[in-house]
Amino acid sequence: MTASEQAPEQAPNELHFMPAAELADRIRRRELSPVEVMDAFLDRIERRNPVINAFIYQRFDEARDSARAAERDITSGAELGAFHGVPTAMKDLFDFKPGWVSTMGGVRALADFTPDFSCLWAERMERAGAIIVGKTNAPVLGLRGTTDNPMFGPSRNPFDTARNPGGSSGGSAAAVADGMVPFAEGTDAGGSIRVPSSWCGLYGFKPSAGRVPAVIRPNAFGGVGPFVHEGTITRNVRDAAIGLNVMSGFHAGDPFSAGRPSDFTPHLGRSVRGWRIAYSPDFGAYPVDPEVAKTVAQAVLAFEEAGATVEQVEIDLRHSHTELTAMFNNLIAVQNMETVENLKSSGIDLIRDHPDDLPREIHESVATGYRLTALDLSRAQLIRSQVFDTIQDVFGNYDLLVTPTVGVPAVLNTDDGDTKGPTHVNGEPVDPLLGWCLTYLINLTGHPAASIPAGLTAAGLPVGMQIIGRRRDDGDVLAASAAFEALRPWHHTYPGLQG
Repeated sequence: MTASEQAPEQAPNELHFMPAAELADRIRRRELSPVEVMDAFLDRIERRNPVINAFIYQRFDEARDSARAAERDITSGAELGAFHGVPTAMKDLFDFKPGWVSTMGGVRALADFTPDFSCLWAERMERAGAIIVGKTNAPVLGLRGTTDNPMFGPSRNPFDTARNPGGSSGGSAAAVADGMVPFAEGTDAGGSIRVPSSWCGLYGFKPSAGRVPAVIRPNAFGGVGPFVHEGTITRNVRDAAIGLNVMSGFHAGDPFSAGRPSDFTPHLGRSVRGWRIAYSPDFGAYPVDPEVAKTVAQAVLAFEEAGATVEQVEIDLRHSHTELTAMFNNLIAVQNMETVENLKSSGIDLIRDHPDDLPREIHESVATGYRLTALDLSRAQLIRSQVFDTIQDVFGNYDLLVTPTVGVPAVLNTDDGDTKGPTHVNGEPVDPLLGWCLTYLINLTGHPAASIPAGLTAAGLPVGMQIIGRRRDDGDVLAASAAFEALRPWHHTYPGLQG
C-alpha cells in the first residue's frame, strides 16, 4: 500500500495553509503522500493564480514527476531532507535552474533565455527535498519595492487584490500568503524579502551577510555593494529557521561566505527575558504613515510581555532619507550597469536593441552607473560606513533594534505595467521606487533582519515590523521572532483560510 492510499483525506485549506515543516513531518511519517500534497497545491495554483498573478512560469509535469520520485524515496527508506516532498517556488530574477526560462523580471528580450546552471537556492532546496513548481513574478531587474512589469503585469495582494504585494519578491510573497505554496524564495538587495512580507502578512528573514552564500558570476564580488541575500518567505518563524538551516554554510564560490551549516531551530525556544530592545519609529529620518506607526508602536510592546525592556531611541544617521536613498541608488546603478554589460557579452544588448523592454528608471540607473566616478563611489561608501557605525552604536547598548519595515500600507496597482510606491508620505517627497522602505539600510550594513506581521490597518492591510540583530547573531532575531509569534499569532488573518 502506498502512502497516498493509506493517508486520510485532508480538507483543502488544511493542506494549503499547513506550515512547510509540518507537511514535511507528515510526509516523513507517511501520513501524507508527496503526490497528494503536490496535486493539492497545483490545483490551488490553477484556481488562484489567474486572480493573484503570482506565478509567471510553471513546470507542473516536472513537479509531479518529482513528487512521485519523492514518494519512492520514502518507501525505499532513502535519507530524506528537511523539506522532502514539499512544494515551493523560486523567483524570476537572478535565480536560475537549468532549462528554465529566466526573464529577470519580465524583460521581453529574455522570454527564451534559459541558463544552464542553478542558483544556490535551487541547488540547496532541492538537495533538502523541496520540489520547485515554477517561478514567481518580479519587477524588471528587481529595481523597485513593488512587483509589476510590462510583460506579465502586476501581482496582486491576497488581502486586497486591487493592491500590490510589494517587491521585488512580490510574486513569491503573494503565492505564500494565498496558500499556493507553503514557502518560496526571496532575494534581497534592498528589502526585497522584507518589503513584500510586510505587505502580505508574512515572515521574511534576511540573514547576516555571509551566512547564506551569494554566489554571483561573473563578478564574485558583485554581491557586497550592497549585500545581496537569498532567503525564504514563510508564514511562520519555524519554517524560516529550517530554511536558514538548509541555505547556510560555506560555499567556495562566495569570497565572503563563512561558517558551517548550523541548526537554528533551538533558538526558537530561547527566552528574551532581560533583553534590551531599542525601538525607533522612523530610523530618525523616514516619514511613516500614522497608521503604520501606531500599529508597530503597539506591537513592539509584546516584547515587554515576554520580559524584555523596550526603549525608544533617537538615531542620527547624519543624512536625510533622500540623501540616503540617492547614495543607495548609486551603488545599485553599478550593479544594473554590470547586468546590462553581462547580457551584452552573451549577445543581448538591452539598451541598444530592446530599449522599450526597460522602464525609464532602469535606463536612468544604467546611465548613472556608466557616469559615476571613483570619487562618487568612494563618497557613497563613506556614507555607508557612517550608517554602519550608527547602527553598531545602537548595539553597544541593546540586543535588538526594531523599526517599521515599510512606511506605508500596500499601494494600489496601476494598469500600465509600472506600479510604483508612493511619491509622498505624510506630505514629504520620497523616491517612489524605494524611498518609503526602511529596509535598504540593513543591506548596506549586513546585519540580520526580519519582517514580522505586526497587525492590520483599519482597512485590513498587513503592517510589518522589522527586527534587526547584531551581525552574525541571526539566532537572536529568530528567538525574538518566535517569542513575538507566540504572543501575537497572525496565521488566522490569511484571506485564503476562509475560501
